[in-house]
Amino acid sequence: MANRRGIKLIWGPLRALLHNIPENRVLLGLSVVTGVLCGLAAVLLKVSIHGIQDFLANLHQDSRWAYLLLPGVGMLLSLLIVKYVVKDNIGHGVTKVLQAVSKNESRIKSHNCWSSLVTSALTIGFGGSVGAEAPIVYTGAAIGSNLGRYCGMSYRGMTLLLGCGAAGALAGIFNAPLAGVLFTLEILLFNLSMSSMLPLLLSSISATLVSYLILGRGTQFAATVTPFSMGNIPFYVLLGIFCGLMALYFIYTTLHLEDRLGRLKNPYLKWAISAFCLGVLIYLFPPLHGEGYNFLSPLLNDHPDISFGGATPFNFLTGWRWAIPLFFLLVLFLKVFSMTFTNAGGGVGGTFGPTLFMGAIAGFVLAYSLNLIWPGKVPTSNFVLVGMAGLMAGVMQAPLTAIFLIAEISGGYELLVPLILTSAVSYGVTRIFEKYSIYTKRIAASGELLTHDSDQAVLTLMHARDLLEKDFLPVRIDAPLRELVEVVSKSERNIFPVIDSKGRFQGYVTLARIRRDMFRPQLYDTRKVYNYMESSPEYIRPDEPMDSVMRKFEKTGAWNLPMVDENRQYLGFLSKSKIFNEYREELKTFSQD
Repeated sequence: MANRRGIKLIWGPLRALLHNIPENRVLLGLSVVTGVLCGLAAVLLKVSIHGIQDFLANLHQDSRWAYLLLPGVGMLLSLLIVKYVVKDNIGHGVTKVLQAVSKNESRIKSHNCWSSLVTSALTIGFGGSVGAEAPIVYTGAAIGSNLGRYCGMSYRGMTLLLGCGAAGALAGIFNAPLAGVLFTLEILLFNLSMSSMLPLLLSSISATLVSYLILGRGTQFAATVTPFSMGNIPFYVLLGIFCGLMALYFIYTTLHLEDRLGRLKNPYLKWAISAFCLGVLIYLFPPLHGEGYNFLSPLLNDHPDISFGGATPFNFLTGWRWAIPLFFLLVLFLKVFSMTFTNAGGGVGGTFGPTLFMGAIAGFVLAYSLNLIWPGKVPTSNFVLVGMAGLMAGVMQAPLTAIFLIAEISGGYELLVPLILTSAVSYGVTRIFEKYSIYTKRIAASGELLTHDSDQAVLTLMHARDLLEKDFLPVRIDAPLRELVEVVSKSERNIFPVIDSKGRFQGYVTLARIRRDMFRPQLYDTRKVYNYMESSPEYIRPDEPMDSVMRKFEKTGAWNLPMVDENRQYLGFLSKSKIFNEYREELKTFSQD
């Protein structure tokens, strides 16, 4: 209790001081603080995952049965923490961040500063087949959001700090500052001004420096890169097409399988089924274990037999020259299943890591197969790296992030041309068939997705319930004209909602409809409200997206539409004029430099 009082005594004057400083200047300092905290969080997550993996490896001494059992244990531990400690859904971190920006004024619950970190470390450390990147992005965004809230930032400032946290977290875990900024710009935040770039850069470089100081500057995927050859352009285009098709497979299979598993309401039954399926997959295909990055190093250095022959029950096929590409082709297709089983069974992890893993496998399979047909035709390590960018560009629909992330984490800037070419082709193939990324597809279906379209983005930030006008005086449907005239005399509106005895909306009466009879007292007791009532052409729901609301106004040509709940209880009216006024105000705030 004394500690809380002490914090309040310190924090109160500090917050008052911050209010006297222009927000743009405060943001610069807070972006550095956010970057340092996110860098520390990224380091902690990395160290925790490797620490758990090393501890368990010493216990089971590479026993193959550990692959079958341990991933389920990690999923169960995460499930119990989420269910009984966190008591909140923390899966699909990047999607949750997008929802926070569009639905919750960029506010993220404080427990997300640690909950995703702890549960993902357990999930991946025990062998769950997911990535650590989405959880750390969620953690970083939560750090930025909460820091902004505690410092009294505006919506714009808090949103920018949320983006700083995401950029810093990704930069910290990959040692890739430019990729962190691009990820935030392409996927999370839209329509940022140039002045907003400085906080993002400061946060990203701060997190990277923290990671450098603690873990060193080693590249995540070191490889011997072969100089780019113009003669390989057709093969890089082929790789882009292959990655685009695999991206579509990734998106549709993941969402379909999640829906199927989501029908199981008992979390422990879902865990049991998922843990069993995941264990079997990892037992048969060890590269599906954990993030799988350790299996990529042999592929990057032209030693695929290390990842194949010594780590799979299928090593009896090593004499057949097509065994290796076929084995990894199966790994490529099954990674989506192992990832989804991990998340559905209670584990916490993201699709970012599996996307990189599958892209690497896709590049390897294509290169190895081409070299079996034309020996020495294409450089395998190049294709492994470029494949990562290709699949990432398709699945996440973020080609710039994909290009520069792979260039940064591999030291492979010599591959910039094929990275751009393959990523562009993959992105184009995916966009032909799918408009949204793995992160935005479900949000877009609900109409809550912020986009690069300023009009659509501003509408997304507006909420129909907040625009509700309640000064329309209702009248009962069976009331006499006398009572309606009394209501008219007290109202400043020219529309009068009509309700029944249970408060359910039935229609409305306009002043124009009753103007003539208002001055005929002999009709006051004989005429009823329902004699003048008109039906509403459309109804608005409290949580209806604003783009849907505007379509209804456009379709009906009305200037006022009623809002009712699911039981048709009357709540108020929405007016087109108030929506336009609010839109102008939101646009000013949204576009503020």
